[in-house]
Amino acid sequence: MKRFLFAALGSIALALGIIGVFLPLLPTTPFLLLAAALYFRSSQRLYNWLLNHPHLGVYIRNFREHRAIPIRVKIVSVTLVWVTLLNCALFIAEVWWLRLLFILLATAITVHILRYKTLRKE
Repeated sequence: MKRFLFAALGSIALALGIIGVFLPLLPTTPFLLLAAALYFRSSQRLYNWLLNHPHLGVYIRNFREHRAIPIRVKIVSVTLVWVTLLNCALFIAEVWWLRLLFILLATAITVHILRYKTLRKE
């Protein structure tokens, strides 16, 4: 039962990680790392599949081996965060404190992303 629960939770984390590839506010790598940890505890087959996946496995391997983010991913992530949150601040939020919150959130996410080392090779 415990293995089934870990596999199910790993699959949810995997789905969130995949969604995070397309949505800048949802982090991809942490969800993929969580999925890998849960799969490791539930199914060696699922764990190996995730680590060897041609697109998703790269996120996990880069982070585990280098604790770094590729420069292209940093640029795209920071750009999408600012485009999205500035759009929200300027065109959606109607009160000043919500606009400020969006800008502060964009700043915090940017600082978080930029604090990681830059992986020069992809």
